[in-house]
Amino acid sequence: MIDERPDIGALSPDDQIAQIGTLRRDLAAAYSEIRLLKRRLERQRAEAQEPGEASEETLRDRLRRALPQRRSVAPAQASMTLGRRLGLWSSPVLIGFVAVVFVALALDTGIGWYQARSLKVERQARLQLENVALRSLYVELKRIVYEADGKSYRMTVVMQNNDPTVPLYVMLNPVGVYVQVGMSWQQVPSRPVDGVSWGVVKVVDDYSYDVLFAPQVSNWAELIPGYMHVRIQDEMLVSQSAQPGNDVVERRTPFYVYLKPHGASDDDIKARSKMSGVPPVFIPMPPH
Repeated sequence: MIDERPDIGALSPDDQIAQIGTLRRDLAAAYSEIRLLKRRLERQRAEAQEPGEASEETLRDRLRRALPQRRSVAPAQASMTLGRRLGLWSSPVLIGFVAVVFVALALDTGIGWYQARSLKVERQARLQLENVALRSLYVELKRIVYEADGKSYRMTVVMQNNDPTVPLYVMLNPVGVYVQVGMSWQQVPSRPVDGVSWGVVKVVDDYSYDVLFAPQVSNWAELIPGYMHVRIQDEMLVSQSAQPGNDVVERRTPFYVYLKPHGASDDDIKARSKMSGVPPVFIPMPPH
């Protein structure tokens, strides 16, 4: 019997898929007919009591004659034909699908590597800038003096860049001043001196600025006889770029001082604290 099936390898991808579907249906039909003939054979074997009944050999001959009449082939032959003629690796559809999967995996791996490296570089740059803001920029509360109005004080803050070859750009923010009252801190008004405003300053070597504040509070805590306990919170943003983006870090510098009130009696303070000499306007303390 002449095999009239087309060469699957020469068909288009759509025709290949359709031909494979046809082969599967034919193969299923052949298996169904085989199972039907086997059942008949078993029934004939059990009931073969009369001479006129068909023998097992006769049924086998019928089975062999029935199978070639269908367009399908035996399972082993079908498997060999599919493996030899489909030519799946020459199919543009399969090759295109494999290529797309490979490119997608490569892109995903590349993007993951790039993101991890970018985060690492950004983290290292930020740590370096934080180190510069803490170590290269020195901030000091230089002095506090009385103002002539009899109720205010003027403090001077000095910033020093320890590496003048790398200028620092510092955003000055309002300085917070707090007086201890009982077990809590009470904020008092503060502002820059006239002619000075908060903003960005370039620190190459030294830079200083003055702040006025008026601690008009009652019942302030007296940790040292005759002195108020004051906390000064200086907050600023630091960058190495004049037009910063994400390369900005926050620098917080607290100062703690004991402050002598306006009109306080030096003799009373000396007597109570056993202090020698003239009591200073302020006594700096380490952070605590």
